[in-house]
Amino acid sequence: MKKIALLGSTGSIGKSTLEVVAQHPDAFQVVAMAAGTNVGLLAEQVKQYRPELVSVGTAEAAAELQDLLGAEQKPQIVYGEEGLLAVATHANASFVMTAIVGSVGVAPTLAAIEAGKTIGLANKETLVSAGHLVMKAAKEKGVAIIPVDSEHSAIFQCLQGERREDVARIILTASGGSFRHLRREELTGVTVADALKHPNWSMGAKITIDSATMMNKGFEVIEAHWLFDLPYEQIECVLHYESIIHSMVEYKDRAVLAQLGTPDMKVPIQYALSYPHRMPLATPPLDLIKCGALHFARMDFERYPLLRLAYACGKQGGTLPAVLNAANEVAVARFLRGEIGFLDIERIVERVCDTHAVIADPSLEAIQAADAWARQEALSAW
Repeated sequence: MKKIALLGSTGSIGKSTLEVVAQHPDAFQVVAMAAGTNVGLLAEQVKQYRPELVSVGTAEAAAELQDLLGAEQKPQIVYGEEGLLAVATHANASFVMTAIVGSVGVAPTLAAIEAGKTIGLANKETLVSAGHLVMKAAKEKGVAIIPVDSEHSAIFQCLQGERREDVARIILTASGGSFRHLRREELTGVTVADALKHPNWSMGAKITIDSATMMNKGFEVIEAHWLFDLPYEQIECVLHYESIIHSMVEYKDRAVLAQLGTPDMKVPIQYALSYPHRMPLATPPLDLIKCGALHFARMDFERYPLLRLAYACGKQGGTLPAVLNAANEVAVARFLRGEIGFLDIERIVERVCDTHAVIADPSLEAIQAADAWARQEALSAW
């Protein structure tokens, strides 16, 4: 029985994780979970999965959760940053699924590593903001970090049994997002509702917008650099409209291994939970005959300037990737609130990154300070 601490239980990845757990009650048990302010859904999850410890965002949410659970449900309820850390380091958990969105995932991930937990990493911002700290800590503690993003899971699977020195390059596939068939001049005036209509995946709002700007792929490039210890020159991106090939690894003999499957996040989630074994999963099988054809296109950095910026920030390193992430979080939130236009996301992120004084090899405190600075700058820009 693998005992799991789940960070971000009410989000898209969190809900899919719980669906996987429900399919294998003899193999997995959630002993701790954390969410933000979606207390109604969290209460339902607590009643079904009966964790020992639950964390929410605020004291008010904790009180509301206690009222919804009533006298019969008696998990320990905590809140705030301390509560998040308590879930990440829960004594009875051996595996921590980090499914919260944003740089808030950095501190609990580091705490979980320090506590010797295996990490299922679905929070890409953790490695974007603090990849050097996270991977160093994992190596020192002998902790496995298993990727959950579909692209990184695909690469992870294609690397099994192979020598890393034989890798020529990895190829991340990208759907192109909601506006993939629009030219840049057609993006002026697009709406939030249009941006949230992803052609293939069902994801949270923030990640869906990041997919449309291609920032999500930029974050995945930086994440891949840290996860697989490869220079950026060996990490490429290609547009793949069907999202059937989740990513590929090319070896020096020009053999290319690809991982294929339906666009269902439960597949990489379950693989992370069950690794190194595989288990049955109740999801529709891939039907290549029904697919008929798979289409690819060269990545256009003029069309997707945030992807080019992510490569540049990743190569420069230091505090710049954290600034990239923080500015993007704020800009996307402003777009979702209707304060700015879609193309303003790019303008704000680029402006904040251009004005940042980079600190090389930063501490966690320096990263947090840069993050806070970038958020303030992105709020006042435009």
